[in-house]
Amino acid sequence: MAYRRSPLMEERLANNRDRILVATRKLVSEGGFREAQIAAVAAVAGVSTGMIYRYFPSKTELFVEVLGAAVGQEIDILTAIAMGSGSAGERLGSAVTCFVRRALTGPNLAYAFIAEPVDPEVDTARIRYRKNFGDVFKAILIDGIEKGELPDQDPEASAACIVGAFTEALVGPIGPTTRNTRDKERLVESIRTFCLRAVGGISK
Repeated sequence: MAYRRSPLMEERLANNRDRILVATRKLVSEGGFREAQIAAVAAVAGVSTGMIYRYFPSKTELFVEVLGAAVGQEIDILTAIAMGSGSAGERLGSAVTCFVRRALTGPNLAYAFIAEPVDPEVDTARIRYRKNFGDVFKAILIDGIEKGELPDQDPEASAACIVGAFTEALVGPIGPTTRNTRDKERLVESIRTFCLRAVGGISK
């Protein structure tokens, strides 16, 4: 007879995995990926380092999963804005504003997910997830073009440019050695205005 885990065992395994992911995200939010060493994650999660490797064969795989979960959360927030009411320009501006404000509120986490030096596998995942952000803005642009609210353009290229613009504009303000933004709202408005003007949207 094949061994089958009991429901209680399955629950314990799931809980351990969740605790490891939560602990990793906490450490990353406090000091970036460099602070989320396996020993530190184990201490915060209350498990052994061996237990971590039971679920994640490498630190890189752990980081990629944490990155994916965080990006998924941000995508859900931006998608809700993209599918909301208002003109394409209004929704685009709101989505950019939301992302930038959240990044400035949690700079360590944002820097880790945008620009912190990492292993090639994690960086590859970042590039892949960045396209997911672009897809959200692409949907807004297509809708705006079809309704005549935005000029005709290549929505995929424009969306990629938007994501590239606001992420690059954030690198300095959220970087650990260059974090000196005093007027955050002015920065938010500058990035929003630039992105709207870039696609022919209305900016105030």
